[in-house]
Amino acid sequence: MNKRWYFLIAIVVVIVALVVYSASGDDTSVEVTAIVESGDFDIVVSTTGELQAMNSTDIRGPEDLRDARVHSVKIVDLVPEGTIVHAGDYVATLDRSEATERLQNQADEIEADEATYRQTILDTTMTLLDYRNNIKDLEYALEEKQIILDQSQYEPPATIRQAEMNLDKAKRAYEQSVANYSLKLEQASAQIRKAEIRLEREYKEKEDLLRVLDQFDIYAPQPGMVIYKKEWGGAKRKVGSSINPWDPVVATLPDLTTMISKTYINEIDISKLSVGQEVTVGIDAFPDSEYTGKVVEVANVGEQLSTSDAKVFEVVIQLNETDTTLRPSMTTVNEILTGTYEDIIYIPLESVHSTDSMSYVLKTKGKVRQIVDLGQANENYIIVVEGLEAEDEIFLTIPEGSDDWNYEGWEIFEKVKQRRIEDAARKKEESAKRRLEMEEEMKRRDEMKKFNIENLPEEQKKKIQEMMKSGGGSIQMMQGGSSGRKPVVRAGRATTAGVQS
Repeated sequence: MNKRWYFLIAIVVVIVALVVYSASGDDTSVEVTAIVESGDFDIVVSTTGELQAMNSTDIRGPEDLRDARVHSVKIVDLVPEGTIVHAGDYVATLDRSEATERLQNQADEIEADEATYRQTILDTTMTLLDYRNNIKDLEYALEEKQIILDQSQYEPPATIRQAEMNLDKAKRAYEQSVANYSLKLEQASAQIRKAEIRLEREYKEKEDLLRVLDQFDIYAPQPGMVIYKKEWGGAKRKVGSSINPWDPVVATLPDLTTMISKTYINEIDISKLSVGQEVTVGIDAFPDSEYTGKVVEVANVGEQLSTSDAKVFEVVIQLNETDTTLRPSMTTVNEILTGTYEDIIYIPLESVHSTDSMSYVLKTKGKVRQIVDLGQANENYIIVVEGLEAEDEIFLTIPEGSDDWNYEGWEIFEKVKQRRIEDAARKKEESAKRRLEMEEEMKRRDEMKKFNIENLPEEQKKKIQEMMKSGGGSIQMMQGGSSGRKPVVRAGRATTAGVQS
């Protein structure tokens, strides 16, 4: 933090000097210098974030909206964000319009189904009564035919035979009618049960709707501060917003004892971050306060925010301190310490100049362009590996005529050049090694595809056959054939490409 402030002060000094120079109208160029510093050097990744509670309790609307077939409900009243509530305190009211309309439709359906149920019972009663009367008539007819047969014992054989046939027909008609009555009774019972089930379902849906409507006035489940629920796009749920059966949360009650800062790091810097790194956290609302924290989560997959064209990775920072003044959604300034170098030399980034092949600074002593070997950098400074000493004075601005200054430190240039050549050679060697490994792997796979057990020595062939027999499989050789495919040997079985033996 202190180094950044020093850098900002230096920039202000430069701007003031330029303004003074412009106002004076003097043709003499303004020369701003800096002293080469030494000491510990921190590699810091700075980013802004937003405070959130690590843990929170949801204030939820009705849980059974889906069962009640209510698809979307608007919030018509909601206490102001930041309101302190106790358990059971009022929080919000939901629009009952859709649920009330659904309840009225349900009542109409119940009335219609009740009428259908009664009609089904009446129809069934009348139908079964007709069947019972018919059975009684057939029973009388059967008795009549029996009497006729009994009285025809002294009649000619043809008459007796005719009476027997009439009795048999009457008997079969009676039995068939009794059987039909049983089937009709089962059918009627099924129709009545079907109407009962439909009516029971309608009653249950009505009960579900009434229970859901009782939950449209929402109360706090526990004490806390009401914070509006955030949608995926970042907008907050407020009066006029809708909740749905899959996410009925109206607001949250955050646990303010443990706070986190959620931030996003660009893909260039994400490789520097890891869980456990220390962080200095500043709050825009309290510029005089400073907190500490650590990285607790680094996303493995990047995403693209609507406010940025670059890929970013979500990073979660947990604050070590507890402060009752901190509130969710406050903006944080996070400085993540990704590394520290001890007792090194460093200079401002603005003092470094580069060409295609080297970097250099402008030294005040001797008016030379000093070639330097540079290391890691943070937002404001960069490490000098070789080329400068502590307390050397260098220019931050470009002095007049500096293009004609001589270069010093060509041996440093040669070292850097040689290191770059070695690095390029090492990368080339590693790339060639990876390519060779891939080629060998592809060659090995091709050889496996061409493998034919018949080409093996007899001893090895017997061993493979014994192994596969012990595994319960078999070996079948596809010699020639229309497909021309060769067998592929696997443990316990032998297959051809695409054909299992």
